[in-house]
Amino acid sequence: MTVDVKQIGKRVEEKGELIRQIRAEIGKVIVGQEYLVEGLLLALLCNNHVLIEGVPGLAKTLSVTTLARTVQASFQRIQFTPDLLPADLIGTLIYNPKTGDFTTKKGPIFANIILADEINRAPAKVQSALLEAMQERQVTIGDESFALEEPFMVLATQNPIEQEGTYPLPEAQVDRFMLKLKVTYPNKSQEHAILKKMARSAPEVTVNPIITPGEIISLRELADEIYMDEKLEEYIVNVVEATRAPEKYNLQLSDLIRYGASPRATIFLAMASKAKALLQGRGYVTPQDVKDIGMDVLRHRVIVTYEAEAEEKTSEDLVKQIFNTVEVP
Repeated sequence: MTVDVKQIGKRVEEKGELIRQIRAEIGKVIVGQEYLVEGLLLALLCNNHVLIEGVPGLAKTLSVTTLARTVQASFQRIQFTPDLLPADLIGTLIYNPKTGDFTTKKGPIFANIILADEINRAPAKVQSALLEAMQERQVTIGDESFALEEPFMVLATQNPIEQEGTYPLPEAQVDRFMLKLKVTYPNKSQEHAILKKMARSAPEVTVNPIITPGEIISLRELADEIYMDEKLEEYIVNVVEATRAPEKYNLQLSDLIRYGASPRATIFLAMASKAKALLQGRGYVTPQDVKDIGMDVLRHRVIVTYEAEAEEKTSEDLVKQIFNTVEVP
């Protein structure tokens, strides 16, 4: 099957204005944090979920709510706390004594964009309830299953400090997130711009809805069509395999990696690379697209050993080493 890259490029150019408008609306509120905004847009294009980690006050929650306001879709913010119950998230059955019947009361999970704020503060049974919604895109209440409307994406935040009273997310659940974004402090000029814009009792910023759910699905279909050369596909497979069998690629990491990335990482890395190319205004993927997004896809999927921890090596250090060593096409 021949792929007309020029034709795809034309369609990407046509959709470019819509993406620029979304960025401009978010830019009305969010100063800097291009990395975070890019990650949120990537997840939106890939129909997937994002875990955002950063210290308090870095506009994690504000970025998510601003993105939601640019989309003509329903939005729910759920504050995760230790006393949260699964019913508080997905809903429950309510008994009506007059009729003797049960009626279904749906929970806040029935929205298009979900902000799961401080997700690691909720106990395991609440996290597992969210897991079904994320993976199966459906919720079971009683003995009945309800499909969640498209688009559906979970944007979760967690705080890397103050670990007292938190429930670390199990690897199985963390793996459900396509990207794990680590948000850092803005630079000096960005912080000065934040001060000018936001240092008032009621910042006056109006964000307009730009994109409809139908247009999101159209952009997703275009992202799927972005051209990726077979050599790049092999490169992605090699990178992921290097996390499981590093010795094949002359990497001395076998004692440092307990578990490598799963095939889900291969799928997500390919999808994210295509979406990255679309956001860059191209109809084809380059090796740099794979490298740019690789860390966000792999950092939470490579589990290090105790030996690596003793040597103060993180999964990010190992992923960097893999990208520096695996041959680029």
